Amino acid sequence: MSVAAALGRTLRHPSSRMAAIDMAGTSLGIAAWGLVTGVAMVKSGMPVGMAVFMSLLVYAGSAQLAVIPLLSVGAPLWVVWLTAACVNLRFVIFSSMWRSYFAHLPLRTRMAIGYFSGDVIYVAFMKRFPEPRPAPEQVPYFWGAATTNWLAWQVPSIAGIFLANAVPLSWGLGFAGVLALLGVLLSLLFDRATWLATGVAAAAAIAAFALPLKLNILVALAAAVAAGLMMEAVDRSRRQPELLLVPADSVMPPEEREHVEAGDVVPLREERHP
Repeated sequence: MSVAAALGRTLRHPSSRMAAIDMAGTSLGIAAWGLVTGVAMVKSGMPVGMAVFMSLLVYAGSAQLAVIPLLSVGAPLWVVWLTAACVNLRFVIFSSMWRSYFAHLPLRTRMAIGYFSGDVIYVAFMKRFPEPRPAPEQVPYFWGAATTNWLAWQVPSIAGIFLANAVPLSWGLGFAGVLALLGVLLSLLFDRATWLATGVAAAAAIAAFALPLKLNILVALAAAVAAGLMMEAVDRSRRQPELLLVPADSVMPPEEREHVEAGDVVPLREERHP
């Protein structure tokens, strides 16, 4: 079966349609965010072709918006790279959480999942599948959400790139982008760890506002990631591991072995007596 046929079959799955419905509410905010980012890239002096290439290749709105001001003021390349890397550090946490669901998939599929993953997709996925165990409907759900999110971002972003010179600054698209980001942000705040990380990031950004080259963004991101990791470590230490009874002659499946290595499960193997 070809890749296109397999993708089409996956997108026709009921879970894929369910994901598209779940993503419909945030797609408007994503579209507004993408439009503003496309306009901002061209307004900052970036050529149209390079802007389209960046939108398709990078596909990370927060990283793009973070580095655009740095590129426009001629910041050193290391500052631009470090800023983009710090902005995307949250995907390290996402990948560690998604490992319980997708670790059994082939490498090329996991690499594709890494490209198409996003904040809103992560939130919607975790709400539907809170138990960290693989299930047949999870992959179709992810691709349904990923397709909806990718189109909601790329179409307005590329439209903003080509229409940037026709859009006057008096329209206040920057403020519209801020509102869109706030809407997306509020949809991501669903537990104590995310609320704490957001509060820490806001406080750090304000405290470091006087730093040059918008380095307060780096400070805020580093503080938020540190707070999130600390909260996750505290929650993990408080969690009592489950007991897993393993038959005497059986081989432990890979997904259960991962839970054992993570400390979530304590295996108890049955003893065989003559």
